[in-house]
Amino acid sequence: MAAESLILAIESSCDETSVAIIEDGRNIRSNVVASQVKSHMRFGGVVPEVASRHHVEQITQVIDLALREANVSLADVDAVAVTEGPGLVGSLLVGITAAKTLAFAHNKPLIGVNHLAGHIYAGQFMAEMKFPLLALIASGGHTELVYMSDHLNFEVIGETQDDAVGEAYDKVGRILDLPYPAGKYMDQLAQEGEATYDIPRGMIHEENLNFSFSGMKSAVMNLVHNAKQRGDTIHKSNLAASFQEAAVEVLVKKTSDALKLYPDVQQFILAGGVAANSGLRQGLQAMLKADFPKLQLIIPDLKLCGDNAAMIGATAHQHYLRKDFASLALNARPGLMLGEE
Repeated sequence: MAAESLILAIESSCDETSVAIIEDGRNIRSNVVASQVKSHMRFGGVVPEVASRHHVEQITQVIDLALREANVSLADVDAVAVTEGPGLVGSLLVGITAAKTLAFAHNKPLIGVNHLAGHIYAGQFMAEMKFPLLALIASGGHTELVYMSDHLNFEVIGETQDDAVGEAYDKVGRILDLPYPAGKYMDQLAQEGEATYDIPRGMIHEENLNFSFSGMKSAVMNLVHNAKQRGDTIHKSNLAASFQEAAVEVLVKKTSDALKLYPDVQQFILAGGVAANSGLRQGLQAMLKADFPKLQLIIPDLKLCGDNAAMIGATAHQHYLRKDFASLALNARPGLMLGEE
């Protein structure tokens, strides 16, 4: 049986250069990711100009490698998909320019994909999506609860009012002198400690589904600053455990509130880079088992939680079925919202 689609997908929204070949939106033929973490580590965060330069250096090699690993040629590909936003404008432009060049030179349809939709569709590699569903996107730049009544139909029902949870993790990690990216090191450190410090739970009692993590980050900053002033010792593992407990409690509580408001939901998808966090995974699994035992939980494999082109290809498959193609005027949209045309 012939494939419905074979899509070459490109993701370059931040500091990963990734190209994948995806068959029918669910079969990963290849998914190559070239990371820039070591380059940005010395700066303690992503430097946009450095990220763009690395994308330029790596994009052609990563495309070639993805095609080789999938054992296909550009002639075999049905469409070229690329992240159009949100993200760093310079990084996005490198991927978009490469995608438009391939689409034009090989006469292939071009598909623009929302990066956040991609994170949700990473769950498609675990199980077939069943609607309606609820997704929690928890990443370095975004924290959103999203209700989906059908494919590509996104309703943001809750979002952060300040910092994203991943951003807060990185900033707290920096306060604790952890390497960049601090999220995974914070998670590891939290496993070694106990939640002995009092960290506020931002907006946890508000009667809405929005989040706030800025106050949690500031509380850690003040704790460390005051301890230094007094000459007290900060137990880093306990502080990491305290912050993680607070952040996870808020995310789990808001997810539970959303599921009560939308009782028709059949699936829950945890998406984004923070989906790799062990505390969040365990917290959500425990809550769902206790309160929503019939609800199917989908968490992508660890390698699919971070930025990668496979998730862009999975999303692009739905656009391909609808013949929802972009023109060669496609441009970077760094502030693109989920569900925005």
